[in-house]
Amino acid sequence: MAATVEFSETNGDVGAPSTHDAIANMNYGSNDSYEVVPATYPITAGTNSFTKYWRLHVTNMGGSNTINNLQFWKSAGAYVASEGIQCSLRTAGYSAPAYATPTQVTYTDQVMPVANPGAANLGIGGSTGGSITTAPSYSDYVKSQLQTGAGSPPGNVNQKTLSLQYDES
Repeated sequence: MAATVEFSETNGDVGAPSTHDAIANMNYGSNDSYEVVPATYPITAGTNSFTKYWRLHVTNMGGSNTINNLQFWKSAGAYVASEGIQCSLRTAGYSAPAYATPTQVTYTDQVMPVANPGAANLGIGGSTGGSITTAPSYSDYVKSQLQTGAGSPPGNVNQKTLSLQYDES
């Protein structure tokens, strides 16, 4: 039997954040809320979304002993002019981002990969690697932000698919 996993999003002030498990969508917007509705909270061309903090939440190990090698990337959906996603995925010298109050201030770390990285790029449990061996457990945070430039077209951006792959044994 496979492990049971879901995405979680954390929002709110760093002093009293709220974690929402089993989120249905991972939308960006001009408001710090989970499952934000972009039509209600649009991102003005030339500005940024609020930063987002997502994690993998393992709720049940099923018959598995270990979950590791977490890989996270943008697998579908074209960028429009002057648009991009910055994120905090593991690279050499990686340190998992600590949760901080989300803002629209420009976040710069690295560009979201647009293909499966083939090797772990998301840490587990506040480390630069490791494994999840018990449930419930969370991975490290992925901090990300949708950014637009002055040349971005008005209206909705293209839908994107963010994918997560992991090994389970």
